[in-house]
Amino acid sequence: MELTIFYDSACPLCANEMAQLKKHDRLHKIHLEDLNSADLLTRYPTLDIEKANTILHGLTSDGKMLLGLDVTAMAWGLTGKHCWVKLLRLPLIKPVADKAYLAFAKNRYNISYLLTGKKRCTTDSCSIEPKA
Repeated sequence: MELTIFYDSACPLCANEMAQLKKHDRLHKIHLEDLNSADLLTRYPTLDIEKANTILHGLTSDGKMLLGLDVTAMAWGLTGKHCWVKLLRLPLIKPVADKAYLAFAKNRYNISYLLTGKKRCTTDSCSIEPKA
């Protein structure tokens, strides 16, 4: 794995994004970890779950922790899809994009409700596993 992403499975938009990433991750470079998993801290004892619930966290294979849109840009880069996301990392765009991302992350449940009609996922309603 080149990137481990710690995501909020209770967020409909977050779960959908992870499902899309996995769909396009044909070389299996991305590993997903649910922040709501009971044994997450056992497997990742240095992870600050509270902080990870405020901003997307990603752990690279060389042990570097990425945050926010840096995770998104790397993840989509690994899939070879949505290459436009790299534009959000350009020096003039990055500060604005990062502030917009933080506002999104803080309000993701309300935004999810506006866009999907669901504020939070239930156990099966936002599964990232492909449907049989």
